[in-house]
Amino acid sequence: MKLHELRDNPGATKKRKRIGRGPGSGTGKMGGRGIKGQKSRSGVAINGYEGGQMPLYQRLPKRGFNMRRPKKYAVVNFLVLQKFIDAGKIDAKKPITEETLVECGLVRRKLHGVRLLAKGELKAKLDITVTGASKGAVEAVEKAGGKVTLA
Repeated sequence: MKLHELRDNPGATKKRKRIGRGPGSGTGKMGGRGIKGQKSRSGVAINGYEGGQMPLYQRLPKRGFNMRRPKKYAVVNFLVLQKFIDAGKIDAKKPITEETLVECGLVRRKLHGVRLLAKGELKAKLDITVTGASKGAVEAVEKAGGKVTLA
């Protein structure tokens, strides 16, 4: 067998149907779309319609809840906070507020406030004031000898 002798199995491939190419093709003139009406024209969008039957998206139960305007918080993790303290960008001896975090460049924007999370390890003793903090974060700060104040 040579490369030029390779063929697909008989009946494995079908020729593409060329619609609207004259009466000899069998799908000329109206191209199998019937006469007039919405579906014979281009740009038809009646996908969700199931012939008067209740559509699937309405038959299924609604679930969950999405807030229309959820609050977005700037997130601060211990990992980054400790890096900034080690680099001397934040003074751990002074009280740390959300404005301090913005000024030193740790947080770009406050959004609806700053939220403290316990990812990473905190060694410094801090007095920090933020909008929100996770339970783990509050425990870790108190364990290090500091305190968290929620604004």
